[in-house]
Amino acid sequence: MDGPPATSRRVDVLLAVATCAAVALTVGSGVAAERAPSPVAYAFALGFGALLLVRRRWPVAVLVVTVLGIFAYYALGFPAIGQALPAAAALYSAAELGRTRVAVVAGAVLVGVAAYFRIDEGLPTSYLLSYELLTNVALVVAAVALGVSVRVRRRSRDDQERLRAAALAEQQAQAEQRMQDQRVRIARDLHDSVGHSLAVIAVHAHVAQEAVGRDDALVGESLERITAATASTLRELRSTVRVLRTAGDDPARGTAGLGAVDALAESTRAAGVAVDLALDVPDGAVDGAIGAAAYRIVQEALTNVLRHARARRVAVRAAVVDGWLELAVRDDGVGAAATRPPGSGPAGDGQGLRGMAERVALLGGSLTSGAGDGGGFAVHARLPARLTS
Repeated sequence: MDGPPATSRRVDVLLAVATCAAVALTVGSGVAAERAPSPVAYAFALGFGALLLVRRRWPVAVLVVTVLGIFAYYALGFPAIGQALPAAAALYSAAELGRTRVAVVAGAVLVGVAAYFRIDEGLPTSYLLSYELLTNVALVVAAVALGVSVRVRRRSRDDQERLRAAALAEQQAQAEQRMQDQRVRIARDLHDSVGHSLAVIAVHAHVAQEAVGRDDALVGESLERITAATASTLRELRSTVRVLRTAGDDPARGTAGLGAVDALAESTRAAGVAVDLALDVPDGAVDGAIGAAAYRIVQEALTNVLRHARARRVAVRAAVVDGWLELAVRDDGVGAAATRPPGSGPAGDGQGLRGMAERVALLGGSLTSGAGDGGGFAVHARLPARLTS
């Protein structure tokens, strides 16, 4: 609260020296008194200053001892030094350290006692009101006001520091959250990409295994498909690594969009499933993040078709209608119920489908999945064509 210890100590020493010097000079000025200045009077000056060296630890005690010391000084008949002057630094210290009420009461006692005895001595009331009382009141008020001002400024500075620290902590938390969100997004992208490629590889590996020794041409074609799928996955992994090495939080960076759905359809056709593709989405009609999400939805849906559906045909439809991207993937396979293992969750409750639904929800859209009207399995997503800030 009081700043660096070395600085606080220097301030205390300066206040002590200034108070001691001011009182000592007043004592030596030779103002008429019952007794001439003596070493005891100067000892009082030294004591008033020395008390300020412990003002931060015991501000109220320092103020009370100072006031009592002033009364004792005058009771001994030493030269006048004013009532408020020796107490100014103590009043300031009490107000600065949050003891404003005590400082005000002590100042009022000093001024009141001084006024009483000056009147009792026969000092003209006009002089008292126009000069001495006014001077004492002004000095007390100035000392207390200065202490309060210093305390308020210090408190304001401390509050600003706390707010700055809180703002920095919040910024750090937001940065960590963005990093976590990006990790989740990358994990989903890798799940979708690698899962699709592995499904294609598994289909062609099975075909090659069945054709070994009977159709070498089919074996060679299947191996070529496996090689192509492997190369495509490696390229996407390298692209993901490049994204991790560069700054930026663009969720579409390094991710294919709707324009790459043709390649997905081709790899699915090569696995033996006919793909009916109809994309009515002009270039630039959707934001990059929306296009990337749509690509991943189609990828996950086609991966599920290859893995589970035992379908012969799948239809992929996409169009922009009234500012929304409508995306549907429907197959003619056995449906979710026939492919779901015993004891598993309801249809459409797979990890990949949950990931798709979360991705769509984050972008402000909705996704439904389940058995199609005419059999098979259907996935329908509705996404805003443009993201709003």
